[in-house]
Amino acid sequence: MSYKFIKTNNADGLVTITLDSPPLNVLTIPMMEELADAFVWAKGQAGKIILLNAAGKAFSAGVDVADHTPDKVNKMIEVFDSIFHSMNDNDKPIVCAVNGAALGGGYELVLFSDMVVASEKAKLGQPEIAVGVFPPLASYMLPRLTSLPHAYELLLSGEVIDATRADKLGLVNTVLPADNFAEGVQEFCKKFMAMSPVVLAYTKKAIKAGLNKGFIEGLKAIDDIYLNELMPTADAKEGLSAFMEKRKPVWQGK
Repeated sequence: MSYKFIKTNNADGLVTITLDSPPLNVLTIPMMEELADAFVWAKGQAGKIILLNAAGKAFSAGVDVADHTPDKVNKMIEVFDSIFHSMNDNDKPIVCAVNGAALGGGYELVLFSDMVVASEKAKLGQPEIAVGVFPPLASYMLPRLTSLPHAYELLLSGEVIDATRADKLGLVNTVLPADNFAEGVQEFCKKFMAMSPVVLAYTKKAIKAGLNKGFIEGLKAIDDIYLNELMPTADAKEGLSAFMEKRKPVWQGK
């Protein structure tokens, strides 16, 4: 796909979406429209996982303040939310790579990703409260990703934290050296690239199906996916056969 403010690529099953409006990747309405469309494009690609990253010295400094004015704010929220609807509809796991600052709306993109790889120089935060507003998506996600007291602290103070603190709060999967960050991200992604895209997708679906449900209801939803959606696939059959035959599976992607 060809966009003005982002880049997309699909190489060997790794579908990449890159914020490309350096140096700060400020999220304007047109850029957010492209990003929402790119996740729709990524859903239709043959691939195993999606990598969301950024060019420039920052991941994203957030949504353009000019788009918060009364004449634009309704449109801004509508377009911004459309990104997360597109991400939520995506069955591929989404890995977010953060090298630099991810603030405000930029950090909300990080929070909504399935996994986060941060460089040691990453700075993460929701400073909106200092300018008299709050971050809607982060208000939903942070209490689900870390403890409620820490969610309150981050949202009410607007504090920007480093990658080490984010790791302690369970908000990133791993912290990598900045000098070879790109290589480290590729290495992180490798562990998923060896898997069946079908099984990855159904595993993600099962995780989401069990969230916010009680044990009985959640397990029933997960069992239903396992028995009625996963088990009939060629890759489930291949994986089990390969294990029994002591050989490496050959995934068909179906």
